[in-house]
Amino acid sequence: MTADTSPGTGVSKETRSLVRILEHHGITLVLDVGANVGQYATRLRQGGWGGRIVSFEPLPEARQALAPASAQDPLWEIAPAAALGATEGTVTLNVSPESDMSSTLPFRPEMGDLLDSAAYTSAIEVPLTRLDHVFDDHATPADRVFLKIDTQGTESAVLRGVSGRLDRIQGIQLELSLVPVYQGEADYLAMIATMTELGFQPTLFIPGYFNRRTARLISMDGIFTRTAG
Repeated sequence: MTADTSPGTGVSKETRSLVRILEHHGITLVLDVGANVGQYATRLRQGGWGGRIVSFEPLPEARQALAPASAQDPLWEIAPAAALGATEGTVTLNVSPESDMSSTLPFRPEMGDLLDSAAYTSAIEVPLTRLDHVFDDHATPADRVFLKIDTQGTESAVLRGVSGRLDRIQGIQLELSLVPVYQGEADYLAMIATMTELGFQPTLFIPGYFNRRTARLISMDGIFTRTAG
């Protein structure tokens, strides 16, 4: 999200808009997939949203920072360490010096000239599971669920892995790539088309990373809510 804030609030207008969407749709539970060190959940709290949050993060270093961030919040839970995708098993997670750029996908070769952080320093094996296999561990039948996915190029795989519980989800937030960064990731047009096919309509777009070297927006977040009718 951008740093644009309202005078005296310290909360960006994008965060306030997102919180308003959660409130409007009666969301009681946010599944924060790709939580990293808790930036997203922290923004929701700063924006005044007080519902339950479950954060999913497989990277050990990020989880070490995530734990204290959530420790004082009884409605913020950290799920067991696992990557989420379309299958079960294990997967290799490529670790970037900037932990929020770590991914199971390799960088596209041209990213080396575009992004300073487009290199991996190590790789680790982590458990891999489908979200619909663990969904009922965190959501009650009464919950109205919002799913946020920021998994560095594997958002489409996470979506496939929630197909068995998609009817329980009222809204979805995805990182959308205007310039694909990882090999094999779907671009923003394909992801928007997928969301339409799944029965979700675009509700809000939030500018993401802007590359000053090329004067071009690289990514944005798309918030989609269930189509009425």
